Order: sequence, then C-alpha cells, then structure tokens
Amino acid sequence: MQSAVKQGKQNVFVQKSTDKTATIGMICLDAPPVNALSGDKGIPQAIAAAVQEFDADPAIKAIAIYAAGRFYSAGADIAEFRGNPATDAAPLRSLFEALDASQTPVVLAMHGVAFGGGLEVALAAHYRIAEAKTKLGLPEVSLGLLPGGGGTQRLPRLIAMDKAVEMIITGRPVSAAQALENGLVDALFDGDARAAVLDFATKIINENKPVRRSRDQEIAAFDPAIFDTTATKLAKTAHRNPGPMKALDCLREAAQGPFERSLTFEHRAFDALMEHPQTKGICHAFLGERTAVKIPGLEGQKTSRSMDSVAIIGAGTMGVGIALACMKAGLQTLLLDLKDEALERARANVERQLAGQVKKGRLSQDRADAQLALLTLSTSFADMGDADVIIEAVFEDLGVKESVFRQIDAIAKPGALLASNTSTLDVNLIAAFTNRPQDVVGLHFFSPANIMRLLEIIRADDTSADTLLASAEFARKIGKVGVVVGVCDGFVGNRIFEEYLRQAYLLLEEGATPEDIDGAMEQWGWAMGALKVMDLAGQDIGWAIRKRRKVEQPDRPYSTFPDQICELGWYGQKTGRGYYNYPEGVRGGATNPDVLPMLQAHSIALGLIRRTVTAEEVVERTLLAMINEGAKILEEGIAYRPVDIDVIYLNGYGFGRDRGGPMFQADLMGLKTVLARLEELSKGREGWALKPAAILYRMQEQGLSFADLNAGKTVQTDMQEELV
Repeated sequence: MQSAVKQGKQNVFVQKSTDKTATIGMICLDAPPVNALSGDKGIPQAIAAAVQEFDADPAIKAIAIYAAGRFYSAGADIAEFRGNPATDAAPLRSLFEALDASQTPVVLAMHGVAFGGGLEVALAAHYRIAEAKTKLGLPEVSLGLLPGGGGTQRLPRLIAMDKAVEMIITGRPVSAAQALENGLVDALFDGDARAAVLDFATKIINENKPVRRSRDQEIAAFDPAIFDTTATKLAKTAHRNPGPMKALDCLREAAQGPFERSLTFEHRAFDALMEHPQTKGICHAFLGERTAVKIPGLEGQKTSRSMDSVAIIGAGTMGVGIALACMKAGLQTLLLDLKDEALERARANVERQLAGQVKKGRLSQDRADAQLALLTLSTSFADMGDADVIIEAVFEDLGVKESVFRQIDAIAKPGALLASNTSTLDVNLIAAFTNRPQDVVGLHFFSPANIMRLLEIIRADDTSADTLLASAEFARKIGKVGVVVGVCDGFVGNRIFEEYLRQAYLLLEEGATPEDIDGAMEQWGWAMGALKVMDLAGQDIGWAIRKRRKVEQPDRPYSTFPDQICELGWYGQKTGRGYYNYPEGVRGGATNPDVLPMLQAHSIALGLIRRTVTAEEVVERTLLAMINEGAKILEEGIAYRPVDIDVIYLNGYGFGRDRGGPMFQADLMGLKTVLARLEELSKGREGWALKPAAILYRMQEQGLSFADLNAGKTVQTDMQEELV
C-alpha cells in the first residue's frame, strides 16, 4: 500500500492511501497531550474541511479518522467557552454536520480515551472501532453541562435507552468491551490505530457497506418509566448541578421527536446551561484547579529531585493521615515518633483504615497488603537520613518545631525537601532553624490528610525555586491539589476562615442560633456549617488561637461566646458536646438545648436585643468577609491569583463546587455591589472587621474584575497611576 502525504493544517494531517482496489482518505488528529478538539487551533474546522474535500473526490471510497499519541481525544477544551455558547460551540457542531452530510462512509478509530466531544465525533461517524483498553464516556454532567454535540440524540440510537441514560446521567465511562456489547462500537482492535482503521475501512469498501448515520437509526423499544424514575433520583441535587436533569430532558426529547427537532432542543439546553450560574461555578472550579497548580515564573520547569521516600515526624492523627496518602502513592514511608506507644497506636490506626477500605470494596486485600509493606516505624531520627522528603507533623508550638528542625538539619541528606505541616506558624522562623533555608517549605495538609485534596505549599523568603517545584511535584504524586501561598498568620485558608468565623460568632450574639448559621450555609452550598466544623475540629483548637490573638491583636476583638463553650469543657465531637450534642450513633450532631439560654444571657450582657437573623444575612455577611480578606491577601501578594483562593476553599474547606469559590462569587455579585455592601456593613456593629480592602477601590476605578486578575492583568498602585 502506498501513501501520498497531503499538506496538513495545524494539528490535523491528511493523507490519501491507495492500493490496487481503492483510495481511502486518511485524517489524523495530532494535538498533544490529549488531542483536545480546540476550535481556537482550528482542529474541528480542519477535520470538517478534510471530510468535505474527501467526500467530493470520487476516487475516495472511504474516509478513515484516527489519532496520534497516547489518546484518541479527551474532548473539547472548555477554556474556549467564553460566554457566547452558540459561537463557542459552532466549530464542533459544523464538524458533526459535515460527518452527517458525507456520502462517503466514515470510519473512526479510538484508543486510550474517547471522552466528551471526542466521543461525540465518533458517534457522528458511520462506523466506530476501539482499541481493547479504551475508555469511552460522556462526562459533561460533571461540569454542570450535557453532551451538546448531538450526544444525547445519537447515543440512544446506537445503544439501549437505559444504557444511554446511565452513561450520560452519571458521566461514568465504559470499557471498550462494554461498548462492543452495547453496540456503541463495531469492532475492537489491538495495536496501531492507523493500521486498524485502514484495515476496517478497506473491509467496508470490499463488502460494499453503505453510509450508516447514527441519526437515521431507530431508537429501540424501552420502558419510558426510566425517565420519571431517574428524574426523582436527580431532584435532590439538581439545584447544585443542573446538568444531569437537563441531559435527561434531552434524552426524553430524543425518544419523542424527529432527530432535527430533538437536536435543536439539545443545542438550546446546552447553550442555556453555559449561562447557568451553577454551571459557571463548576467549570471555574475545574479550570481553576488546572491553573492554581502552576507556579508563576516556573511554568514548564521540572525538579530533578527524587520523590520516592518520605519520613514523617509525629505519629498522631495528622502524621498517620499523611503516611496513608504517601503509602497509597507507592512511596516508601517512614513514620517516626519518640514514643513506642504512639507508634503502636499509629500502626493499629493504619491497619484499621486499610481494613475499612477493603471491607467497603474500595481496595483489594493484595493492594492493602502492598501499601502496608511500604510503612516503617521508628523512634530514631537517624533512620530518616536517606529520605527524599521529610515532613514535620508535631504539636503546633514553635519551640517544639525548633527542636525537631535542628535535628532534621543535622541528619537529612543534601537536597532533601524539608517541610513543616504547620497551619499558622511563621515558616521563615522555622526555616531559620536550619542551615539550608532554601530547602525548607510549609506543606499544610488538611485533616483527614489521606482524604482531603488540598495541600497549601507555603513559600518562605528563602525557599528556592527548585524546592517549590519539588513540593508541587510531591503534591501531584500523592494526589493533592498543591497551591503555593506566602507566609502570613494562617496563610490563605485559615486566615480567611478566621474572618468567616468572626461573622458567624457575631451573628450568634445578635440573634442567630447554631442551627440558623449552619443551616443557612449548608443550604447555600457549604458541605458543613461553620459551627459544626469547629465541633469537628475541636473547640479547644480555636480557643488556643483566640488566646494568642488576644495578646497579638488586641485591636481585633472576637466574640467571647465560643470561650464560654470551651470553659465548660465542650470541645465538640471529641467530648460529646459543643454547639451541638453528639450522643452515640448520632452523626452530624443534635441540638444542644443549653446553648440558646447561654446565648440569650450573653446577648443581654452585651446590651443587645436579639433579633431574627435570616439565612440571606448569614450567607452575605460570611461571604463578604471572605471576599474582603481574600482581596487583602491578593494585595499583600500572599496568593498569586484570585483563583488560587477559590481552589483552596473548594478543596480544603467544603465550599460548594457549584459556587466556584469566594472570589468567583465576588465577580458574580459585581464589584460595585460588593463595595456598597461592605461599606454599609462597616458602619454597623464591629464594622471595623468589614472595612473594604483598598485594592477593591482601585479595581473598581480601573474597571477590573477578579477574572481579569486571573487572566494576568494587574492592579495599578496610586504611584503607577501617577506615572501613567
């Protein structure tokens, strides 16, 4: 067989493959790393043009589409959806029209993954083949969207309706074997996609197979009750993610109308979702996580340090959680503590958690045994000398950390990454305890460390660029979303959380109950209300911080009501009482009847007349406090970008994914509204806490949003404005 190469266009390469009997038009997608169908790069347009050109050539008897690289296609690039859905989706929709219009049979080969728009292209082809290990899926609902390129219309014409509903509504991929069984693909292959699609296209020609459009297939008989049954299941979460319910509407429409009418219905539903605030929030979260892990000025650079072994100092709850995360990632893990009994408890805890995963079917016994084999326990600092990464996870006391880091410095090998898990202490001071401050960084894990995805990476003044790169690589390796932040009290997450809590406590004094506060937050989108969080974390932890703040920041007073809770020994879940009661077997807490009388007496002592506090007020005050403190953090350079703050809150604090994060919410509200409300609230009780950050005024004057800052624009200072 001979091939004549025709000039390619950007990431799409076109060939004619001719043998003695027929000529086949070959189209290769080559846009690494995941062959995204980028309209900005002209990829769908180029494929469509090649299909139309081959279809117009009478010498071409079949058209074959395949992809180079590790994957066929991960789908469209949602970063290219910029606010005009119809225009943004036009390149892909034009490609589907070209495939539908082709009078020449089109065969498409998939390998690796075929997701989203990539699979929709395959659905519009006339014949589909897949490499045996391929995963095929339409995951758009995970972004609050639906398959908007005909996926909800073509899929149920190829496979049973119940299978189509499951694939689209859950977004879960199917294996190539399942796809073959369901009728989604016509054949499986092993090896090279180009050779396989060429062979199948030749077979199509030799057997004189016709054009077989999915749009022309009849939907097989099914029980229509599946729509109402599925809708009932989705009703509970539709307000948080509108995608699945809208996708179900499109599938229902597919069963009722002719293809063109139902396709128009799908396009309109997709376009409407692109404008939906919940969908925007989910998409912002998705893209934000891919942005926040990039370190400005170090993009594209990699560390040369090894990340194969970890030593963790401190065998408490946090140390065990970090160890589990490292073991899961396949890292040799040393857990060190000076007390044998602490190590015995830690090992029992590790074994219990692994056994629990096995019992729930989340982990095989062989895999659990392999993870446990990676763990070594020790009481000797000397054993950590060869570790690539050393993480201190001891009591939050600077004196204790000084002792630990001086020992680490004396024993750790050159180039080892030295990290503190501090949640509030100054990493600059910790780095100064060593003779290699360039290798020291903060790695702030969130509890439980083996589950929570967030890892705050704290850059100290002397932290080297390579140490930051190594920290980011370590975060990636153990499955965390690593966000680099600067040094300040509480860093980004806890510093903002402090202002969030301040408003929650003030609202308790003014008339709210714990149930009012937490109910409003959870209904709005938080995974757990602020007061339940403190009961879970331990009220004594917040108490210790408030005592320190009272000395360090006497001009920033707190409500004293949480201290009254602590003085009674009500530390939350660990003691069975806090803002809520925790009787055995009750998850989430029950009303503590003693709290309301205490609140009423506290309000009287403050000279306050308790009033009704609405859910709207709870959400507004706490959210504005977060936005304002986030703005100050950006102004001080503690966070690189607003989206970094959003990602921290989405992954470490239970901020609703559909809400996008506090800085995203600020843009939805509009800076003018944010400033007006902050100014109004700053005139009220304890208004100093909500005095607008100076950067907000400069942003308003310069017409900037937080999205603009994410895109690389900067806020000019007064001096810069004068120079301009």
